[in-house]
Amino acid sequence: MKEFPFVSRNEMLVYLRVGLGVILAAHGVMRVYAGTVNSFGMFLSDSGFPFGAVIAWTLSIFEIAGGAALAAGYFKKIICGIFILELMAGIILVHAKNGWFVVGYTSGGMEYSVLLILCLLLIAADEK
Repeated sequence: MKEFPFVSRNEMLVYLRVGLGVILAAHGVMRVYAGTVNSFGMFLSDSGFPFGAVIAWTLSIFEIAGGAALAAGYFKKIICGIFILELMAGIILVHAKNGWFVVGYTSGGMEYSVLLILCLLLIAADEK
């Protein structure tokens, strides 16, 4: 496989992994910082999940810790798998009914979540 100019395949995967980890951790950090974890829990409870607040706090903490661990390169396959499940749940609960596009023709759609899932699959498939 021909290498991308100035950056090897392995370096590109590291950049992708670190970037994804930071993006996913930022999601949890912002939820905690903005004080919206409990309202997320209420949404989950209203959607039929028992212990919505516990799930919301668990997910928020996982996003922060799991994002940081992913960026650092720890437990990549497990963390990617959990993030993929979380993103799929978000697609089912929220984004699918809003269509495909995040902005533009429609808003709040699932394209960003699908892109994240594809990136996480690539990171999980990496043997290093």
